[in-house]
Amino acid sequence: QLQLVESGGGLVQPGGSLRLSCVASGSTLDYYSIGWFRQAPGKGREGVSCISNSGSITNYADSVRGRFTSSRDNAKNTAYLQMNSLEPEDTAVYYCAAFSPGSLCTMNSDMFDSWGQGTQVTVSL
Repeated sequence: QLQLVESGGGLVQPGGSLRLSCVASGSTLDYYSIGWFRQAPGKGREGVSCISNSGSITNYADSVRGRFTSSRDNAKNTAYLQMNSLEPEDTAVYYCAAFSPGSLCTMNSDMFDSWGQGTQVTVSL
C-alpha cells in the first residue's frame, strides 16, 4: 500500500519561499498522479495543484498559479511543491495525495485514496 510523508513546511515571512516534499513508500510513484491540497483553520480543503505520473501535465488553482510549481522525481519516489511569493493567505496545513491511473491530473480530492499526514505552512511577519 502506498504511503506518503510530507515535509518542508515551516514559518516564513510574506514574499518568502518554501519547498514541500512528498516521499512515497510501499510502491513506486510512477503509477500515480499526485495532488497537493491545503486546509486553513476554519475552512474546507482546497486543491492547490496536481501533476501526472510523467510530470508532463500540471495544473494549479487560480490562487497559486504563477507562484507555485509542482514537480517530481520518480527515481527518488518524491514529488515537490515549490512555493514562491508566499502570502499570509497561503497559511494552511498542506497535504499530498496520490491516485492511479497516474496519467490524469485532477484536484478533485474524491479521486485520491492515499494521503500524507500534512505539513504546516505559516506565512507571517
